[in-house]
Amino acid sequence: MSTETRPPLPPFDLESAAKKARAAENAWNTRDPVAVSMAYTEDSKWRNRSEIFHGRAAIVDFLTRKWAHENGYRLIKEVWACSGNRIAVRFAYEWHDTAGNWFRSYGNENWEFDSRGLMQARHASINDIPISESDRLFHWPQGPRPADHPGLSDLGL
Repeated sequence: MSTETRPPLPPFDLESAAKKARAAENAWNTRDPVAVSMAYTEDSKWRNRSEIFHGRAAIVDFLTRKWAHENGYRLIKEVWACSGNRIAVRFAYEWHDTAGNWFRSYGNENWEFDSRGLMQARHASINDIPISESDRLFHWPQGPRPADHPGLSDLGL
């Protein structure tokens, strides 16, 4: 078993949960499946939409497929609640398909962490809403969201 840790570590308060959520957001905005997978336990259990799978290799496979389809991906996460080793977040991300159709995907995630701060379970429910390109709200260069860019509540989402 690895001794690697991913601070902040549980138990979480709102401040440490917000740091954990922002670190996850920043990682996902890189769209690097291997780097993202390292924040999860080797046997992490996932439910994403209708897919259920386990382990880092499956996470890498899933994220590779996801970001091959979701072009221009930009994500914002916000903590909803936390207790002990669990964090609930809500999120929105914008993306377009290969035909140039834009979408905003809204969702909720429930996260459970081990004592090292690695996510051992992730349950995500997500809905996609078509939007026009002029309705986009996430306009930063590809990569992590700038510190001064508004969050979900600030954007009225």
